[in-house]
Amino acid sequence: MMNTNQIVPEMPVVCSMGGQFATVDHLEGSTSIKLNKDQHGKHHYIPTSWVTKVEDGKVVVDRPGEKAMQEWSETPAH
Repeated sequence: MMNTNQIVPEMPVVCSMGGQFATVDHLEGSTSIKLNKDQHGKHHYIPTSWVTKVEDGKVVVDRPGEKAMQEWSETPAH
């Protein structure tokens, strides 16, 4: 299980290919990360289970950015 205490606001969220696709707004409980608003003014959520590591001030997830953006949610995971 990932130590979510290392995830803080304004951290870049980086895909498995190394590209940034979002920025952390804040943790939503222990199961979701709320992301800053996108270019359309909407917040999105990703599950903390996607996080493979937190290093060099970045949150790294287990999938390419395009796939992550297709699978993110507009509501927190339960």
